[in-house]
Amino acid sequence: MRLIDASVWVAIADPDDRYHAAAHAIVAEVGEQLAALDLTFYEVANVMGPKKGRPQEGRVLLKLIAERCEEHLVGADPDLLESALELAAEHGLTAYDAAYVAAARRHGWTLVSADIEDLVSKGLAVAPDASDYPLDG
Repeated sequence: MRLIDASVWVAIADPDDRYHAAAHAIVAEVGEQLAALDLTFYEVANVMGPKKGRPQEGRVLLKLIAERCEEHLVGADPDLLESALELAAEHGLTAYDAAYVAAARRHGWTLVSADIEDLVSKGLAVAPDASDYPLDG
């Protein structure tokens, strides 16, 4: 199972994004279930609305996230956020990025992110175009 962070969902809507094609391929893989954090909805809405000024595309992405991850939407809880706080301090992450890492670790999922600097380069996630994924997060 892959936990998909907001950066990958946003890449779907940007043909100039380095991971545009890979993001499409991940979401199009019908046989594989995907997971998302409830936080993902807020992050995607923020990027597509206020930051990019493309709210209609944002709405489409939000529906896509809900459809593709409906059985595996992870909500914040005190234990998850406690783990996120520890990871944030340990790796110099935002609480948002750390929450993705904490959720992936909790469930044994692979975190997929286009955030190369903060997540992929630190071995906390794999890039969308990684040729193979580890069996667990």
